[in-house]
Amino acid sequence: MRLTSTSTQRTYRYVRIGIIGAVVVLAVTLTLVFVFEGPQPSISAVYYTDGRTVFTGVLFAVALGLLTLAGHSVEQILLGIAALYAPIIAIVPTPHRGPDLPNAGISCPGLPGCVPDIGPERIGILTVVIAGALGIAAAAIITRRERTLTPGTVAGLVACAATVIGVLVWLLVGPASLLALGHLVAAGIFFMLMTAVAVISAVVAAPRWRVVYAIVAIGMAAALVLLGFGFTAAGGPPLVLIGEAVLIVLFGAFWIAQTVQKWNEVDPALLPAGGIPHPASR
Repeated sequence: MRLTSTSTQRTYRYVRIGIIGAVVVLAVTLTLVFVFEGPQPSISAVYYTDGRTVFTGVLFAVALGLLTLAGHSVEQILLGIAALYAPIIAIVPTPHRGPDLPNAGISCPGLPGCVPDIGPERIGILTVVIAGALGIAAAAIITRRERTLTPGTVAGLVACAATVIGVLVWLLVGPASLLALGHLVAAGIFFMLMTAVAVISAVVAAPRWRVVYAIVAIGMAAALVLLGFGFTAAGGPPLVLIGEAVLIVLFGAFWIAQTVQKWNEVDPALLPAGGIPHPASR
């Protein structure tokens, strides 16, 4: 019996499909929250609903998927960095903009937004910092032993180390401001990295895929601008909700395109931009 695919191919297929599945699970949760708890001011506000467990779990699943797909190309390095920000988005709550939530210890009289006093979030943030530091050290050792420690990989590890150190310092110096702004900063950086990945994909992909990735990149950039207006606007259309919804839809569309495009790649873990096999895979 002749095998039509390798175990490596199947693994990366399943990882990409898993990321798509995570987006679908999030969409189902958002729908159920809307039905049973009513409309929310933003998708991130699901953190304050009964959908919190699924919301945070999806982000950790996405982080694991992105980390698995990380490698030597510019796109893969950016995915590895983005994987570090997804857990921060999950752990640090978005500023609450709505009625008081006594069960969460939230009361926002006259404020545009607030978050609960830091409690379980401290443990979560410290866990991400420690695990991130251990992961960076392990990645440096492994890539050095495999002789795949390229300048791009070094730059990616340095960026991750700077993130870990920055989050730790922020937690120690200003935990209140970390809770107030950490979610917004992490989400912004995460989707900027994904926009950059889409831009690179639009440049290096085969012609028939360039339009798809270009649309994703332009749409994500526009949605980020919309989010900026939404967080500063008072009243009016739910720009934050619309912007987040567009970003999530385009994120899912990107991974659907990646799954279809790279379905038959021999070793997708080691293919840099342009599809030329990395020296380590030869």
